[in-house]
Amino acid sequence: MEPRTNTFAPFGNPTFRELWLASQTSNLGGLVQMVGAGWLMTSLAGSSDMVALVQASNTLPIMVFSLVAGALADSFDRRRILLGAQVFMFVVSVGLAVSAYLDLLGPWGLLGFTFAIGCGMALYNPSWQASMGDIVSRQNLSAAVTLNAMGFNLMRSVGPAFGGFLVALAGSAVAFAFNAVTYIPVMLALLRWKPPAKEERLPREPLGQALGAGLHYMSMSPHLLKVLGRSFLFGFAASSAMALLPLVARDMLGGTAVTYGLLLGFFGLGAIGGVFANSRVRERFRNEQIIAAAFLGFAVGMVILALGRHIAVSAIGLLIAGACWVLALSLFNVTVQMSTPRWVVGRALSFYQTATFGGMALGAWIWGLLAEHQSVSLALLVASALLLVGTVSGRWLGMGEFGALDLDPLNTFKEPELRLDLQARSGPIVIMIDYIIDEADTDDFLAAIHRRRRVRIRDGARNWSLLRDLENPDLWRERFHVATWNDYLRHNARRTKSDLEGFEALLALHRGPGRPQVHRLIERQTVPLHEDLALKPLPAEITPH
Repeated sequence: MEPRTNTFAPFGNPTFRELWLASQTSNLGGLVQMVGAGWLMTSLAGSSDMVALVQASNTLPIMVFSLVAGALADSFDRRRILLGAQVFMFVVSVGLAVSAYLDLLGPWGLLGFTFAIGCGMALYNPSWQASMGDIVSRQNLSAAVTLNAMGFNLMRSVGPAFGGFLVALAGSAVAFAFNAVTYIPVMLALLRWKPPAKEERLPREPLGQALGAGLHYMSMSPHLLKVLGRSFLFGFAASSAMALLPLVARDMLGGTAVTYGLLLGFFGLGAIGGVFANSRVRERFRNEQIIAAAFLGFAVGMVILALGRHIAVSAIGLLIAGACWVLALSLFNVTVQMSTPRWVVGRALSFYQTATFGGMALGAWIWGLLAEHQSVSLALLVASALLLVGTVSGRWLGMGEFGALDLDPLNTFKEPELRLDLQARSGPIVIMIDYIIDEADTDDFLAAIHRRRRVRIRDGARNWSLLRDLENPDLWRERFHVATWNDYLRHNARRTKSDLEGFEALLALHRGPGRPQVHRLIERQTVPLHEDLALKPLPAEITPH
């Protein structure tokens, strides 16, 4: 259970307030664009699967490109990435509006433009989410994420209805042009934001290496892997609502673009209710209880939507689904951010978004095919059955709590003075650490070193092993590799305050004189000329024999 915080506290931060207000303008434009694209596709292509692909084309790029965007968010100036993404989406939206006005769009052309806008969002999202920790304090991070969800769903409650009226009165081209204009306030707000400069002691990781480091961190974080599994399942099943809603409005309710906009508005109103209940729900219930209830509630909403033939009945189902939507996704997002140190938070968020939006993209396609070959009602009922599976999946993928970890950098490592003229790119580096452990403490040591192994690999170590001296069984040696000396420094810079407890447990078990002895070696088959040269000869008393 999460301690209660003031949901609106981040509004006291001027930067957050300005960016939040500008983002809501952009959110409104994006929802209007979505209504215009979804309704235009019903006239360009009558098949259900093509209509559902509009939703998939928005979410598929996030699945495909989010990992790269996350690595960029951790390695480059996030403000510049955000600005670049906004400019790109503005240009694409202008092109979409002009093409629609000149009647140049076919089904695949429309999907191409929406896919390109989705690519911009894939680049934008990890940097935007990771920037929350740069703008507000950790104490207010959960509230900031919740306010972002509230803002989007506030726009969802009015934007689609407004978009429906705009499309009905003026056509999709005007809706697309309106979306293009709404990028301008965000670009202006980003230009005014001056984040504090970061001091980087180490050079930037190459993109491939940064992706690998993020993958290793996630693979050695079981708690985060459970979040990815649940978010994929939720995204896959819950995408049925957004993907099939145009068909619900047209075929099941016999409505128009206005009907579609109203249905989206009901979903948004439910989400706003979820936002206002969010802090009270998290204060009273554990994370797993909230997620299980969100799966179950969304399933109930989909059953009501599948069986309803009047907009009032459909509205009830969408209100329930909207509340459950924001409770689940905001909790997934906050869990990732609160469980991840700043050096890798962009990549962790990109993995989360890849799982969630990948599930949505795949789900939108599957539910569209099922609706095309069977019926919209059957597709919604099957999705609700899958959501029920998600409710009980907590037995294997249970959500833990996240409030106790202190993920601030430990900053206790001091770079050793070397007697070799070692270059930053020199390697591979081998690290060996000697522990003296009493026989009676062996089991405790093995448990503690196993936890240490996870931390080592999570932070970049390779080929980790544990050795025991055959002639002196009390001597244990931890051994691992890093690629270069820079990677060794980076490995130690990633240590967090929450890791200190595990290291102190090892120190308490060590029975040797002083601290465990650390050996830092460079592995060489052959030594290149002008590398690894001694700076000066060793004193005679310690010259090896």
